[in-house]
Amino acid sequence: MPVITISRQRGSFGTEVAQALAQKLGYELITGETIVPTFLSEATPHERHMLTESAKFYTTPSYTGEPFIDLAARRLKEHVKKHPAVVVGFGSQAIFAGDKDALHVRIYAPKPVRIARIKKQYRVSEEQARQILALADRKQQFYTTLFGLELSDASRYDLMLNTASLSVDECVAAIIALREQRELRQKIEQETQQKDGGVCNVTDLPIMKNQAEAEFARLLDMYHIDWIYEPKTFPVEWDAGGHVISAFSPDFYLPKFDTYIELTTMNQKYVTAKNKKGKRLKELYPGINIKVVYKKDFKSLVERFGLNASER
Repeated sequence: MPVITISRQRGSFGTEVAQALAQKLGYELITGETIVPTFLSEATPHERHMLTESAKFYTTPSYTGEPFIDLAARRLKEHVKKHPAVVVGFGSQAIFAGDKDALHVRIYAPKPVRIARIKKQYRVSEEQARQILALADRKQQFYTTLFGLELSDASRYDLMLNTASLSVDECVAAIIALREQRELRQKIEQETQQKDGGVCNVTDLPIMKNQAEAEFARLLDMYHIDWIYEPKTFPVEWDAGGHVISAFSPDFYLPKFDTYIELTTMNQKYVTAKNKKGKRLKELYPGINIKVVYKKDFKSLVERFGLNASER
């Protein structure tokens, strides 16, 4: 199941973003404060107290024999396998590091902005707001000690959002958009896995080479046909040293039909060369389905649906 980890600075609206995100997606919200009572419920009152006060105590053996941190992390991972969740804090970006279903987000804001928000929220002076932030920053060192991570390290996150210029709703929209694109890419990669030796070229935002390809994509969209632009390159010729000297990259792949589409709207001499490559591809990769759409067929489709293609 998908999991979104949220790391946030005090006063960055990170908690508000996590709450709104979980509500919007219908995900469970798990916070650092709920980890111990939920996943370490067998701990004694003394152990619970120590777990909130000492990062080092997490490394001591629990009632199962494994360190408390390992037990909590294992149970948390097992839980989100069945329940999609937004996990806030508790070094969750480290716990779920490398998980293909995890999206890691950092919510931050410049210190003056955070101070102003703390002043307004708690109706305190600027000096008191600074003290509140300083205490919060010291508490975050708890996880630096526990996991050996630097919370501000950008390499740990898929997305970093500065709430000095983004609202809570904008942050939620950005995270959901990234999540949708991630899931789409994973679906594409799964559907175009290298079963015949092709090289995957999938990108999230394809830039098409010409107007014909853009118009063909519009036709596919019109019929709600899922498509992937130039997802693979198939080597079709090698030199004596085994180096690829010729390859074929079909223009589109239609997952529903497991078929590659190649547009040929160019002059005849190029069409002939492309047909030779297509024939060679079928010989080398017999499991591949490929359909060539010729210029006259393409133009009739464009004219039929009024896409106003320019003369080629």
